Order: sequence, then structure tokens, then C-alpha cells
Amino acid sequence: MAATEPIRTVVIAGAGIAGASAAETLRREGFAGRIVLVGDEPEPPYERPPLSKGYLLGTTPEEKVFPRGVDGYASLGIELRTGARVARLDAAARRLVLADGEALAFDRLLLTTGGVARRLAVPGADLAGIHTLRTLGDARALRAGITDVGRAGGRVVVIGAGFIGSEVAAACRALGVDVTVLEVLAAPLERVLGAEMGHVYADIHRRHGVDLRLGEGIAAFRGSGGRVEEVVTSRGERVPCALALVGVGMRPADEWLAGSGVALDGGVLVDAYCETTVPGVYAAGDVARWPYQPAGAAQLQLVRLEHWDNALRQAEAAARNLLGKPVAYAPVPYFWSDQYDLKLQYVGYATEWDRVVTRGQPGEGPFAAFYLERSVVRAALAVNRVRDLVPLKKLVGTAPDVVALADEGVELRGLLTRAG
Repeated sequence: MAATEPIRTVVIAGAGIAGASAAETLRREGFAGRIVLVGDEPEPPYERPPLSKGYLLGTTPEEKVFPRGVDGYASLGIELRTGARVARLDAAARRLVLADGEALAFDRLLLTTGGVARRLAVPGADLAGIHTLRTLGDARALRAGITDVGRAGGRVVVIGAGFIGSEVAAACRALGVDVTVLEVLAAPLERVLGAEMGHVYADIHRRHGVDLRLGEGIAAFRGSGGRVEEVVTSRGERVPCALALVGVGMRPADEWLAGSGVALDGGVLVDAYCETTVPGVYAAGDVARWPYQPAGAAQLQLVRLEHWDNALRQAEAAARNLLGKPVAYAPVPYFWSDQYDLKLQYVGYATEWDRVVTRGQPGEGPFAAFYLERSVVRAALAVNRVRDLVPLKKLVGTAPDVVALADEGVELRGLLTRAG
């Protein structure tokens, strides 16, 4: 960690929910110095999860995505700079340089620049009507476009059946809009949930009328008059398309740090205390890649999580650490997804497992699934079982009796005692 020295100015590069969380944590921790929160979007910090859920459906008003307005930051003595893009870091001079040439001097710097939606490098990718979903501006345009498609009786094509693609597809069907989903993998959400649970969600989407095409990539977009009209798949099929959403993930917004001395490898590398390889410079949220040790595991893993809960909590930890109040960041990761009338909640982190144990009947009512590696629960998900969240978190890292784990008649809290 950085050597102890007076901290007069903290600059936060990135005004998403991580940056806002850090700024507010600094004030809660008693920091009375200058805080500058810099973001390249025109809006104050907002929450991204509703953008593919309630906001897209029209059930979440836009004002509800903002935790606080501009005046709220001013009342905390936080200098909020919107529409200000960071250009480079001069680590030796302790300055953050903005695109307009302004240089912000800092004693501590926190990087919370998040990520950028990936685009497809295929013919026609620049046609109008092809959307990504990362920012509030993206969500506004997508919502307006889906509304227009619905009125005209057209079809939306979603490329990618990860969480963004799956949630947008579910929103389209809830709005009565026809939708085709193209996914190169064998099941939706397979990268996180695995094939078994992914196939459960494949059935759910199809029951709701989604034209789901698996093992199918995209070769090109085509259209006339500069606007997309069809998608050509990797198998040569042509799918009519009045609007397309590209939901193929995001990349960390870290390219501007090249040559700064901050180590980059699939994101900004930080230690357990959220500090980068440059003393006094920290990172948190979607841009940060950090050492995670799953409960009960012997090995550390470098992970980068693109979840609201992680952005919020890691930014809080980074703020405390940069003030010289050391606390290792060691969470049980958590995220959720709303699709149709299903709320999925996931705890833990698993990239490999040797067994999935289910409780309840997946796809036919509330259920849970546990991802086990050598009998240890590495992660768990629950669908429409909100009350199970706390015991699910506590089960991560334990080795409960597998038969009891699958038995609805055995309380999850009782398993904690047995596993202990």
C-alpha cells in the first residue's frame, strides 16, 4: 500500500456507480479534503441494472436510476465533472489529464472507468438500427427503437444470449415484440451458469415465444438506405431484422492507461487492497482485475466481475484503503437477473465444477442449483427463492451432505450446521 502522507485531494476517474460509491464512502469515513469525480457521460452517476430490465419495460422511470442528483453531490462537497473524458495518467507528476487538456493533481487516484460494449467486426456492422446496451443513452435509443418495431409489427434480432441479451429478449416478449436470439454457444447463459442450467433457460425463453437459435453465429448485417434489414447467420440463413441488439459482452475501459506504469492484463491489475502497481493509484468495479480466493479454496484466482454489487462493494473497500484504513477485499460475489417473472440470484464464483445439485424442479417453479467441486459448494443460484439468499451465501465454501442438499424437506439453514 502507498506510504502514509497527507491526503488533500482524491480524484476518481469514472462516474458510474463504483465512482459514486467511493466518493460517498470517503465522506462517510470522515475525509474532509477535495474529491473530484470525473465521468465522460453527460449524466450524473446512475445504476445500470434497470437499463435492461425495468427501464426497458417502462416500469422503472428514468429518474429512478439516479441514486442522487447533481445537487446531492454538491451537498457532500463532491466536485462532479460530467462530459469529461480522461486521456492519460501522468503517474510521476501525480496528475490525471483530461481530453480537453486540463490536468487534475491528486494525492490519491481511483480508477473506476468501467467498460465499453463490444461490437462485431462483420460487414454492415455500422448500419443504423444496430444497438449495444451499456449506457443510459444506449437504453434510451434501444427503448425507442423497440417501441417503433412493436408498432410496425417488425422483428428484433439479439446477438448473444448472455445476461444482457437474455434480459432484452425477455423484455421484447413482455412488450409483445417478436424476437430472434442468435447464440454461438450450446445454451443461453452457458458461460456463467453452465450447459445444464443454460438449457433450462433455453426452454423458458422458447415457452415465451423467443425464436432461439443456438450454435449460430453472425456473418453480416444487411440493409438498404443505410439501415439494417436482415442478419445473415454463420450458416447462411437470413433473418429479417428491423432492429438488432449486439450483446456480446464488454471490454474494460483501460486503453488510456497504456504506458502509465499501471499494469494491465484483461483489466487493471490490483492487489487485495485494490491498489494498482502504481502506489497511491487504486481501481475498483468493472475495470479492476483482482485476486479472489473462493471460500475453502487453496488457490487465488485473478477475476474481473461485471456486477453492480461488486462495483459498489469494491469501491467502498478501495475508498477505505486509499485513506490508509486497510481492509482486504474478500466478498462472496453476488448478482441477479430478471427475466419474465423469474428472479435469478447467484452467489459465489465458479468456472469449473464436477457436479450440479438441484433443489426443486428447474423450469417448473422455484428452484435452486449448487455448483460443487470435490463436494465443496463453489457457487449457487436460486430462482424465485429470494428468502434463500442468506443461507446460500453461507453455504459457499462448505461441503454439505449432497442428499440433504437436494431434499426440499431439509432446511438450508440446517445444512449449515451439518456442513460446519
